[in-house]
Amino acid sequence: MSGQWWFCLKHMRVEPEKGCPDKDRMGPYATEAEAAHALQTASDRNEAWQVQDEEWDE
Repeated sequence: MSGQWWFCLKHMRVEPEKGCPDKDRMGPYATEAEAAHALQTASDRNEAWQVQDEEWDE
């Protein structure tokens, strides 16, 4: 299956393009694997942004 993939925050699983409403999902992602790691990706980005904010404040 090709197309876009989403991570559903309501059901905590990867979904194809046709799934839950977008308000309940993260994405789109190019691959199913990228969608499966959506929460970790978001966490990593938040941590990086926090470090940047701390450096900016110095």
